[in-house]
Amino acid sequence: MEGTVKWFNRKKGYGFVNGEDGEEYFVHFTAIKQGTFLRDNDKVSFEAVNGDKGRQAADVVLLQKGSEIMAAEEPAEEPAEEAPVEEPAQEEQPVEEAPVEEPAQEEQPVEEA
Repeated sequence: MEGTVKWFNRKKGYGFVNGEDGEEYFVHFTAIKQGTFLRDNDKVSFEAVNGDKGRQAADVVLLQKGSEIMAAEEPAEEPAEEAPVEEPAQEEQPVEEAPVEEPAQEEQPVEEA
């Protein structure tokens, strides 16, 4: 049977899988193929068994990562239009006037008599 990981807590070592039959199955880390880590929304195949505490998934094999499934379902993004660039407003600053210098007067030679 195939299903989707509803949630899986790696620290606690267990989680749940939603089977294609609409039922929810408990999955323990010991039922997962060695070297495989389950994450939310991963697609898996498993054997449905009735355990002491209800429905359980056995021989769990990862078919497709949830991140790959989500990426395939997302519509391609259209390139965003560039927003117009607004020039920053320039504040008028008071112009300091330089002191006005009197034009230098040329010295006239003094005529001696």
